[in-house]
Amino acid sequence: MTVMTDVPFTAFRFAVRLDLEQPVSGLTNPLCKASFAECDGLEMTMEPKTIESGGVNDRQIHLIGPVKFAQLTLKRGMTSNLQLWTWMALAAQGTVAPASGTVTMWNTDSTPVVEFALQRCLPVRMRAPSLNARDGLVAVEELALVYETMTVKLAGSPTPGPSAPAPVPVSGGAS
Repeated sequence: MTVMTDVPFTAFRFAVRLDLEQPVSGLTNPLCKASFAECDGLEMTMEPKTIESGGVNDRQIHLIGPVKFAQLTLKRGMTSNLQLWTWMALAAQGTVAPASGTVTMWNTDSTPVVEFALQRCLPVRMRAPSLNARDGLVAVEELALVYETMTVKLAGSPTPGPSAPAPVPVSGGAS
């Protein structure tokens, strides 16, 4: 039996993996499997629909509205692996090459604890590192991507079935 605790996870141990959904000339899977320095944008926002009823001045009715997802921004030290740049260049030329992504958080003893699964990711911005000979810092590149849906689950959780808890689906709602 697994005992759940409410001890907060640390935010500095995570890994990102991106895999193309269909093969694309010049790119291999994994498109990206790296420990990024920063990952920001695992976010969803629901915009409620508000209904005001005539003559009822002491309340509003709120209904579930569409869900929107933030752009995911990833930063890492630049290396000779230019697949993310190639992926962005293909998108700029009109080639649609969606990827599936996983952001895995680990606890301090390197055990995966939470997985964010992203579907139909597309690159929207690739940024080269700022170059400054005076600072001597690591060259950091930045990738921004959008995704259609996100699912959150505890790492190692079984695939949903009759006795397994389902992951939390967080796909877009109806408009």
